[in-house]
Amino acid sequence: MSGFICGHLADVQPVTPDSPDTCTECVAMGDTWVHLRECQSCGHIGCCDSSKNKHATAHHNASGHPLIRSYEPGEGWWWCYEDEVVFEVEGVPPVRPA
Repeated sequence: MSGFICGHLADVQPVTPDSPDTCTECVAMGDTWVHLRECQSCGHIGCCDSSKNKHATAHHNASGHPLIRSYEPGEGWWWCYEDEVVFEVEGVPPVRPA
């Protein structure tokens, strides 16, 4: 992980996931996903870029929300689309414990 922390952390709002264990857009399409990501501005849960539909990135492109974090059990990393940096925030546990 990089030692650089992006400049968008001040924009993080407390969020409540709207779909705790699914990519609702993939479900609506009758499709599957690989991993889930959570938007740190609004709580949107979308599938990762390894998934066919890339709904987390599509959400960023539509909303401009810069930060996501892994929504996989035990993973604590974040990604900033604007700064193109992956990082962890000290003291912030994973969204879903392992």
